[in-house]
Amino acid sequence: MIVKLYDKNNDPDDLQRIVDVLNDGGILIYPTDTMYAIGCHALKERPIERICRLKKIDPKKNNLSIICYDLSNISEYAQVENATFKLMKRNLPGPFTFILKANSRLPKIFRNRKEVGIRIPDHPIIREICRLLDAPILTTTLPLEEGEDLEYITDPELIEEKFGHEVDLIVDGGIGGIEPSTVINCYEDVPTIVRQGKGILKE
Repeated sequence: MIVKLYDKNNDPDDLQRIVDVLNDGGILIYPTDTMYAIGCHALKERPIERICRLKKIDPKKNNLSIICYDLSNISEYAQVENATFKLMKRNLPGPFTFILKANSRLPKIFRNRKEVGIRIPDHPIIREICRLLDAPILTTTLPLEEGEDLEYITDPELIEEKFGHEVDLIVDGGIGGIEPSTVINCYEDVPTIVRQGKGILKE
């Protein structure tokens, strides 16, 4: 099922339907400020496991990331030093993933790595969904096989053709991007860019 959403003035019933899918343990595909992503309610273990199987991710070896609505409740899910918080405040919302120490509020699947990526995308659709959900959303980019056409991760109709049977709902926010977020590891004392993507970090 595809639900078409816009940057503003969306039908509250459409938004509520999406939130209900997440609260019921469903998984969905949605636009961000970088690429289309697949996600679920970040405090529910079963849909997280489902996404890991779909993407062939081993949570013991791969970092998992969550989308938060804003910086105000990040400390509920991760440990944030003052300097890191100021760095995040300068750059978020934006196309960045900050890797922090996870805390015990997140499901135990996160604690296998003791780390969590934090995203606050500069995209009104997914942030509004996150606000209405009043919980973080686990997020990961759509898988693309080698040699496969990029349209299968950028065009909502082709995304539905490829992934429609794998997910519970697809949010159509128009054609998506192809550049991933910039990843900054803040787990150690000195923040380090481990992947340069779309975002240019203001230090």
